[in-house]
Amino acid sequence: MDLESLVSLAQSTGASDLHLEAGLPPALRVRGGLRTSGEPLPAKLLLEMAQATIGDAAWPDFLEQRSADLSKTISGVRCRINILQTSRGVGFAIRLLASFQASVERLNLHPDLKRLAAPANGLILVSGATGSGKSSTLAALIQEINLTDTRHILTVESPIEYTFRPRKAYIRQREVGRDTPSFEQALLDALREDPDVLMVGEMRDPETMRLTLNASETGHLVLATVHSSTCAEALQRVVSAFPSEIQSSVSAQLADSLVAVVSQRLRFRPDLNIRVPECEILMATHAVKNFIRNRDFFKIVSAIEAGGEHGMWSFQRYRTWLDNRTNWHIPGQSADSAESELAESTSPPPAPIAPAVKSGKPELRLSLPPSLSTEKSSSRIEIEPVESDFGKILKRPGEQ
Repeated sequence: MDLESLVSLAQSTGASDLHLEAGLPPALRVRGGLRTSGEPLPAKLLLEMAQATIGDAAWPDFLEQRSADLSKTISGVRCRINILQTSRGVGFAIRLLASFQASVERLNLHPDLKRLAAPANGLILVSGATGSGKSSTLAALIQEINLTDTRHILTVESPIEYTFRPRKAYIRQREVGRDTPSFEQALLDALREDPDVLMVGEMRDPETMRLTLNASETGHLVLATVHSSTCAEALQRVVSAFPSEIQSSVSAQLADSLVAVVSQRLRFRPDLNIRVPECEILMATHAVKNFIRNRDFFKIVSAIEAGGEHGMWSFQRYRTWLDNRTNWHIPGQSADSAESELAESTSPPPAPIAPAVKSGKPELRLSLPPSLSTEKSSSRIEIEPVESDFGKILKRPGEQ
């Protein structure tokens, strides 16, 4: 039994997560529930798997930190892997990522979400519990920008889950720990790197939140994730992360920069045999901004219920839309070709959203990015390019 066969087992059963622990059988999360399969795994085998997965160069870091985050393709499946030290030995928590290219259509999201790619500046938050598909939704929004506009996109992730190739946009991706020592350093660097769109994989602490808010106020469109179950809770979580004496100013800053909040959870559809995102969408109207500024987060629920004309969706209304929907993307049954992606990129652009109102160095270790390697890496979910329009706005040497 090796890691490749275990991942293949998880994929064949339709599992979203695979958990490995010394002395326990492998556990698979299928349709949101855990179930075990096979015999208990010996600690020595898991230790050997961990060393092979992490590699000799990064193994000393694992021994010091007792955990490691990385992304890797195993048995043809793109995986996000956390390796951790436990009381029994070494354990794995493996998320099996979607094998298709993330887009609004392929994730079965509402077409209204395409409108979130239109603003030139401001803050868009995607919230939800762990495993609710936040990273995939962020990837779909980034891909929508990539297909429709010539903007400079910079992502900061830990680790990189989806690797994009430029279509119309100019895209740079940085992985925390490999390309930058921390989210904080990457966000400080970003302000000097001329991005139009900045994606922050996760806002974990007040300093990352502060720098993210600052970036959204300085003419950038910022997309970020936060762990919460509703839109109101997401906003309250951001504000409450700061000391009480500055929460009023943080609330004002958040209100001025906010464009939208998307909160989502996954709902299993027995008729389709897939899980689809069920969303709550909050748009930053003047009334909502006032609620945030005054920290009246409890009023946001009523604003969402009454805000249908502004593009807001409550979970109940969104569930009704899902129940009435007839066209679905079923992974493995629909064609995921470059032609279908091109067709999406040529669809009429959605109505724009009004832009939001503007209001010591750590040691760095550099490594060669996979894109510069002499061998083509297959360790990313890559969104294949076609002829790029970005070069049309650049003059080539010798051209007038």
